[in-house]
Amino acid sequence: MHIAFFDSGVGGLTVLHEAMKKMPGERFIYFGDARNAPYGTRTKKEIRNLVFDAVEFLAGKGVKALVLACNTATSAAVTELREKYDFPIIGMEPAVKPAVENSREHKVLVCATDLTLKEEKLNNLVRDLNAGDKVDYLSLQELVMFAEHFKLNGQEVSAYLKEKLSQPDWNNYDSIVLGCTHFIFFREQIRKLVPDRVCILDGNEGTVNNLMTKIEICNSPDGKEIQYYISGERAEAGYYRKYLDYLLQADTLKGQML
Repeated sequence: MHIAFFDSGVGGLTVLHEAMKKMPGERFIYFGDARNAPYGTRTKKEIRNLVFDAVEFLAGKGVKALVLACNTATSAAVTELREKYDFPIIGMEPAVKPAVENSREHKVLVCATDLTLKEEKLNNLVRDLNAGDKVDYLSLQELVMFAEHFKLNGQEVSAYLKEKLSQPDWNNYDSIVLGCTHFIFFREQIRKLVPDRVCILDGNEGTVNNLMTKIEICNSPDGKEIQYYISGERAEAGYYRKYLDYLLQADTLKGQML
């Protein structure tokens, strides 16, 4: 049986990449709802209906677990999905808690999409941590469309990030939370634009670790089979593979620098 990953586009590939590293013997399905993206311009009801349609499709494939690799989809539908389906459903959560816990003298900057910054889920998370005075927010909305068009570096991306990341006073912060799975593609560019002492956190590793506690992990030598779908239709592997190759290359370069 496969583990399914769902996202409105390509951002969830960053979570799949993490799962492939930690569970090399598993088989995966990736469903990107590109034909209905972006979700950020839709109502919560529309998003919920789209997510339910996608999950019903994936359930028909006999999956053993599902990762909603999208903060927006998680907020809109995860509770009701868990009530309907009997396989584990793992949602995304920005890494605000570890950032706040590790930040003693400075503040945390949460970078996310416009929609995520408006959602009750994020506000409730910060409130429950009693961290309202320790958390600030910055929208990096354009990174979503850069990622969807495979503009993962270059002058346009660099100019955008330089402009946005010049706004905060970095003397006030010691952590950045990447609150959108699309943003992981730009982690190294962000790293170069903020002080070395500033930690960059995301929720991907925690999500995959959570997944691993909910399933029986397969160690088959025939693992790493991946089926790709775009809005319910089989996709050419190359469409998504180039993103995974980019992440793999970034891991290799990072390892060489350590």
